[in-house]
Amino acid sequence: MELPFAESWKIKMVEPIRKSTREEREKWLKEADYNVFMLKSDYVYIDCLTDSGTGAMSDRQWAAMMTGDESYAGARSFYELKDTIKRITGFDYVLPTHQGRAAENVLFSHLVKPGDRVPGNSHFDTTKGHIESRKAFAIDCTVDEAKNTQLEYPFKGNVDLKKLEAELKEHSDKIPFIIVTITNNTAGGQPVSMENLRGVRALADKYGKRVFFDSARFAENAYFIKKREPEFKDATIKEIAREMFALADGMTMSSKKDGLVNMGGFIATRWEDVYEGAKQYLIPFEGFLTYGGMNGRDMAALAVGLDENTEYDMLETRIHQVEYLAKKLDEYGIPYQRPVGGHALFIDADKVLDQVPKEEFPGERLSIELYLEAGVRGCEIGYMLADRDPVTRQNRFEGNDFLRLCICRRTYTDNHMDVIAAALKNVYDRRHEIKHGVKIKWEAELMRHFTVKMDLIED
Repeated sequence: MELPFAESWKIKMVEPIRKSTREEREKWLKEADYNVFMLKSDYVYIDCLTDSGTGAMSDRQWAAMMTGDESYAGARSFYELKDTIKRITGFDYVLPTHQGRAAENVLFSHLVKPGDRVPGNSHFDTTKGHIESRKAFAIDCTVDEAKNTQLEYPFKGNVDLKKLEAELKEHSDKIPFIIVTITNNTAGGQPVSMENLRGVRALADKYGKRVFFDSARFAENAYFIKKREPEFKDATIKEIAREMFALADGMTMSSKKDGLVNMGGFIATRWEDVYEGAKQYLIPFEGFLTYGGMNGRDMAALAVGLDENTEYDMLETRIHQVEYLAKKLDEYGIPYQRPVGGHALFIDADKVLDQVPKEEFPGERLSIELYLEAGVRGCEIGYMLADRDPVTRQNRFEGNDFLRLCICRRTYTDNHMDVIAAALKNVYDRRHEIKHGVKIKWEAELMRHFTVKMDLIED
């Protein structure tokens, strides 16, 4: 008989987690103003809020931390990290930061000015926030297929090249660069094809623009290229990654995802002028050029993590667990963004809570119901995250409204996936009893979803 699938690692250390009662969860959620971000982690049974910095490090990474060089300037750990980044990406210039949004802050401080337009594929929350906080505009050029959650389309993260060229034609003088997010988080953890990246590169060359990748999950993107583009079926993950980055001028990286570390990030580029411009902001915002916002031990762990996570077995194990959860949801008929993405399942809140008006944020209500059901914490990626239009100040309801369930790397077992699926099924079975969502009591001007205060709307 065919052998069943098994993880490519074994468990070496465990951390206890605590179950709670529904009465406790009701009290805690009310105290958190119904914002799951504001819950204490001790109040959470299975945490699917994010895959950012929440994974388990390997024995090799822990061992590397013991060799970290904590020198303020010229640390050996930086040069080891820089060599690893160059080997994987081909980029010569590297600036370390404490996480991905810090990399965006440093790079965009150099490149983005008021009135600019930055086209890309579904800019994520911090990317859009850093653009709009500079009185510039994030222009979404994602393919329309991404909006249809039940459509089986292999590369829903792709840039619509016609939309991009129309933007380049009309506003070329206002466009400092093009940004491509790999994988496309907001669209449901969906990958971008190599063919599409080549198309973006061709348009960038035609109009004299540079291309930057938001690369937090670049290894997962390379995995999907291997699985879904026949040209690359025999290529290694490292070979695919190198070819992807050959189509870019630079990158920002949240190393807390595909770098397999709890904190860290970086900027990498092939252009000296970008490096020279960005480093002027790195020193006042983050730290010296050879540590940025990172400890030497964290840089040492990151160098190992980048190497480990650009191997096929690691990625196959990780994405297999997301697929396992998806199969459970298929059994229960629960709609999510198809096909399965890399780091998470994105539940279609509009379809699940179809009686909740969009103005009452169904994704937020679904996150609340799942937490109340079983202590499982996901987060809304939808209408609340979209923020208000910076000009009209109206809520933006054009995109999808998701409950995102992130799967932490090397952290939970398939038994935990069974709990998540059963809890979702219980909510789904009583979905027609839920007729209202939430109302906003207080919100920040930008990136409001992190700190928003809400009340439930009662029947």
